[in-house]
Amino acid sequence: MARVLIIGGSRGIGLETTRQALAAGHSVRAFSRSAVPGAASGADLVRVRGDALESRDVTAALDGMEVVVQALGVSSLGDLFRPVSLFSDATRVLVPAMEATGVRRLICVTGFGAGDSRASIGCLQRLPFQAVFGRAYADKSVQEQLIKDSSLDWTIARPGILTNGRRTGRYRVLADPAAWRNGIISRADVADFLVRQIEDRTYVRKAPVLVN
Repeated sequence: MARVLIIGGSRGIGLETTRQALAAGHSVRAFSRSAVPGAASGADLVRVRGDALESRDVTAALDGMEVVVQALGVSSLGDLFRPVSLFSDATRVLVPAMEATGVRRLICVTGFGAGDSRASIGCLQRLPFQAVFGRAYADKSVQEQLIKDSSLDWTIARPGILTNGRRTGRYRVLADPAAWRNGIISRADVADFLVRQIEDRTYVRKAPVLVN
Protein backbone atom coordinates (compact mmCIF):
# COMPACT_ATOMS: atom_id res chain seq x y z
CA MET A 1 0.00 0.00 0.00
CA ALA A 2 1.16 3.51 -0.80
CA ARG A 3 1.24 6.93 0.83
CA VAL A 4 -0.77 9.13 -1.53
CA LEU A 5 -1.15 12.91 -1.71
CA ILE A 6 -4.37 13.93 -3.45
CA ILE A 7 -4.36 17.56 -4.55
CA GLY A 8 -7.95 18.70 -4.86
CA GLY A 9 -9.10 15.94 -2.54
CA SER A 10 -12.15 17.68 -1.07
CA ARG A 11 -14.59 17.54 -4.00
CA GLY A 12 -15.38 16.04 -7.39
CA ILE A 13 -12.99 13.46 -8.78
CA GLY A 14 -10.50 14.23 -6.02
CA LEU A 15 -12.98 13.42 -3.27
CA GLU A 16 -14.06 10.22 -4.99
CA THR A 17 -10.40 9.24 -5.43
CA THR A 18 -9.81 9.89 -1.73
CA ARG A 19 -12.68 7.56 -0.81
CA GLN A 20 -11.58 4.79 -3.14
CA ALA A 21 -7.89 5.03 -2.25
CA LEU A 22 -8.79 4.66 1.43
CA ALA A 23 -11.02 1.68 0.63
CA ALA A 24 -8.10 0.09 -1.24
CA GLY A 25 -5.92 0.36 1.85
CA HIS A 26 -3.76 3.33 0.93
CA SER A 27 -2.78 6.11 3.32
CA VAL A 28 -4.17 9.37 1.98
CA ARG A 29 -3.24 12.99 2.55
CA ALA A 30 -6.05 15.10 1.07
CA PHE A 31 -4.79 18.57 0.17
CA SER A 32 -7.24 21.41 -0.44
CA ARG A 33 -7.90 25.03 0.43
CA SER A 34 -10.54 24.13 3.02
CA ALA A 35 -9.48 20.77 4.50
CA VAL A 36 -12.78 20.66 6.40
CA PRO A 37 -14.29 17.32 7.42
CA GLY A 38 -16.35 15.96 4.56
CA ALA A 39 -17.73 12.84 3.00
CA ALA A 40 -14.46 10.91 3.19
CA SER A 41 -13.19 9.61 6.52
CA GLY A 42 -10.92 6.98 7.95
CA ALA A 43 -7.94 6.34 10.18
CA ASP A 44 -5.61 6.52 7.17
CA LEU A 45 -6.88 9.94 6.05
CA VAL A 46 -5.14 13.20 6.90
CA ARG A 47 -6.64 16.45 5.65
CA VAL A 48 -4.17 19.22 4.88
CA ARG A 49 -5.13 22.81 4.25
CA GLY A 50 -3.00 24.57 1.68
CA ASP A 51 -2.78 26.48 -1.56
CA ALA A 52 -1.80 24.49 -4.66
CA LEU A 53 -0.22 27.67 -6.04
CA GLU A 54 2.13 28.10 -3.06
CA SER A 55 5.41 26.22 -3.29
CA ARG A 56 5.86 26.14 0.49
CA ASP A 57 2.47 24.51 1.04
CA VAL A 58 2.96 21.94 -1.71
CA THR A 59 6.49 21.02 -0.62
CA ALA A 60 5.33 20.50 2.95
CA ALA A 61 2.44 18.32 1.78
CA LEU A 62 4.82 16.13 -0.24
CA ASP A 63 6.83 15.14 2.83
CA GLY A 64 6.78 11.35 3.20
CA MET A 65 4.54 10.78 0.17
CA GLU A 66 5.12 8.18 -2.57
CA VAL A 67 2.42 9.07 -5.12
CA VAL A 68 0.63 12.29 -6.07
CA VAL A 69 -2.81 12.50 -7.66
CA GLN A 70 -3.52 15.95 -9.09
CA ALA A 71 -7.29 16.37 -9.50
CA LEU A 72 -7.92 20.08 -9.81
CA GLY A 73 -11.13 21.64 -11.04
CA VAL A 74 -12.65 25.08 -11.50
CA SER A 75 -14.76 26.38 -8.63
CA SER A 76 -17.86 27.12 -10.70
CA LEU A 77 -19.19 26.99 -14.25
CA GLY A 78 -18.72 30.73 -14.42
CA ASP A 79 -14.96 30.24 -14.20
CA LEU A 80 -15.06 28.57 -17.62
CA PHE A 81 -15.93 31.91 -19.22
CA ARG A 82 -13.02 33.79 -17.66
CA PRO A 83 -9.27 33.44 -18.32
CA VAL A 84 -8.05 30.17 -16.75
CA SER A 85 -4.51 29.53 -15.54
CA LEU A 86 -5.12 27.39 -12.44
CA PHE A 87 -4.07 24.10 -14.02
CA SER A 88 -0.78 25.27 -15.48
CA ASP A 89 0.07 27.53 -12.53
CA ALA A 90 -0.45 24.71 -10.03
CA THR A 91 1.58 22.32 -12.17
CA ARG A 92 4.45 24.81 -12.39
CA VAL A 93 4.55 24.60 -8.61
CA LEU A 94 3.98 20.85 -8.26
CA VAL A 95 6.42 19.42 -10.80
CA PRO A 96 9.60 21.10 -9.51
CA ALA A 97 8.53 20.40 -5.92
CA MET A 98 8.16 16.70 -6.72
CA GLU A 99 11.48 16.62 -8.55
CA ALA A 100 13.21 18.36 -5.65
CA THR A 101 11.74 16.07 -2.98
CA GLY A 102 12.20 12.83 -4.92
CA VAL A 103 8.50 11.95 -5.21
CA ARG A 104 8.39 10.48 -8.72
CA ARG A 105 4.89 9.13 -9.37
CA LEU A 106 2.33 11.66 -10.63
CA ILE A 107 -1.20 10.77 -11.75
CA CYS A 108 -3.04 13.75 -13.21
CA VAL A 109 -6.58 14.32 -14.50
CA THR A 110 -7.09 16.65 -17.46
CA GLY A 111 -9.76 15.69 -20.01
CA PHE A 112 -10.51 14.68 -23.56
CA GLY A 113 -9.76 17.75 -25.67
CA ALA A 114 -6.50 18.62 -23.92
CA GLY A 115 -3.13 18.31 -25.61
CA ASP A 116 -2.95 16.17 -28.72
CA SER A 117 -6.44 14.77 -28.07
CA ARG A 118 -7.92 18.10 -29.21
CA ALA A 119 -7.45 17.10 -32.85
CA SER A 120 -9.84 14.17 -32.30
CA ILE A 121 -12.83 16.35 -31.37
CA GLY A 122 -15.50 15.97 -34.06
CA CYS A 123 -16.25 18.88 -36.37
CA LEU A 124 -19.78 19.34 -35.03
CA GLN A 125 -18.55 19.33 -31.43
CA ARG A 126 -15.56 21.62 -31.91
CA LEU A 127 -17.38 24.95 -31.90
CA PRO A 128 -19.50 24.40 -28.75
CA PHE A 129 -16.51 22.79 -27.03
CA GLN A 130 -14.37 25.84 -27.77
CA ALA A 131 -17.10 28.24 -26.66
CA VAL A 132 -17.60 26.60 -23.26
CA PHE A 133 -14.40 24.73 -22.43
CA GLY A 134 -11.84 26.42 -24.67
CA ARG A 135 -10.16 28.56 -22.02
CA ALA A 136 -9.88 25.78 -19.45
CA TYR A 137 -8.67 23.21 -21.94
CA ALA A 138 -6.08 25.53 -23.44
CA ASP A 139 -4.66 25.77 -19.93
CA LYS A 140 -4.95 22.01 -19.43
CA SER A 141 -2.93 21.57 -22.61
CA VAL A 142 -0.16 23.68 -21.09
CA GLN A 143 -0.49 21.63 -17.91
CA GLU A 144 -0.04 18.39 -19.85
CA GLN A 145 3.07 19.66 -21.62
CA LEU A 146 4.66 20.73 -18.33
CA ILE A 147 4.12 17.22 -17.00
CA LYS A 148 5.38 15.53 -20.16
CA ASP A 149 8.54 17.65 -20.11
CA SER A 150 9.30 16.60 -16.53
CA SER A 151 11.45 13.72 -15.27
CA LEU A 152 8.51 12.25 -13.34
CA ASP A 153 6.79 8.89 -13.82
CA TRP A 154 3.53 10.43 -14.94
CA THR A 155 0.17 9.23 -16.12
CA ILE A 156 -2.36 11.70 -17.53
CA ALA A 157 -6.00 10.58 -17.51
CA ARG A 158 -8.29 12.23 -20.06
CA PRO A 159 -11.90 11.43 -19.21
CA GLY A 160 -14.72 12.06 -21.65
CA ILE A 161 -17.92 13.83 -20.58
CA LEU A 162 -18.23 13.54 -16.80
CA THR A 163 -21.32 12.41 -14.91
CA ASN A 164 -22.18 11.85 -11.26
CA GLY A 165 -23.11 8.24 -11.90
CA ARG A 166 -22.03 5.29 -9.80
CA ARG A 167 -18.80 3.37 -10.03
CA THR A 168 -19.15 0.47 -12.46
CA GLY A 169 -15.56 -0.56 -13.17
CA ARG A 170 -16.66 -1.02 -16.78
CA TYR A 171 -15.04 1.63 -18.92
CA ARG A 172 -12.67 1.79 -21.85
CA VAL A 173 -9.10 3.03 -21.69
CA LEU A 174 -8.18 4.34 -25.14
CA ALA A 175 -4.49 4.71 -25.96
CA ASP A 176 -5.34 6.55 -29.19
CA PRO A 177 -7.54 9.67 -28.77
CA ALA A 178 -8.77 9.22 -32.34
CA ALA A 179 -10.64 6.10 -31.18
CA TRP A 180 -13.05 8.30 -29.18
CA ARG A 181 -16.41 8.68 -30.89
CA ASN A 182 -18.51 10.15 -28.06
CA GLY A 183 -18.75 8.84 -24.57
CA ILE A 184 -19.43 9.68 -20.97
CA ILE A 185 -17.86 8.40 -17.78
CA SER A 186 -18.74 8.85 -14.13
CA ARG A 187 -16.39 10.65 -11.79
CA ALA A 188 -16.45 7.48 -9.69
CA ASP A 189 -15.12 5.43 -12.61
CA VAL A 190 -12.42 8.03 -13.31
CA ALA A 191 -11.40 7.68 -9.66
CA ASP A 192 -11.36 3.89 -10.09
CA PHE A 193 -8.79 4.29 -12.88
CA LEU A 194 -6.70 6.77 -10.88
CA VAL A 195 -6.53 4.51 -7.84
CA ARG A 196 -5.51 1.56 -9.99
CA GLN A 197 -2.60 3.62 -11.33
CA ILE A 198 -1.14 4.01 -7.84
CA GLU A 199 0.36 0.54 -8.17
CA ASP A 200 -0.13 -0.28 -11.87
CA ARG A 201 2.69 0.86 -14.19
CA THR A 202 0.90 0.08 -17.46
CA TYR A 203 0.21 3.72 -18.31
CA VAL A 204 3.40 5.38 -17.08
CA ARG A 205 4.29 8.24 -19.46
CA LYS A 206 1.00 7.74 -21.31
CA ALA A 207 -2.18 9.84 -21.59
CA PRO A 208 -5.16 7.55 -22.19
CA VAL A 209 -8.74 8.66 -22.82
CA LEU A 210 -11.39 7.22 -20.47
CA VAL A 211 -14.98 6.53 -21.56
CA ASN A 212 -17.63 3.98 -20.67
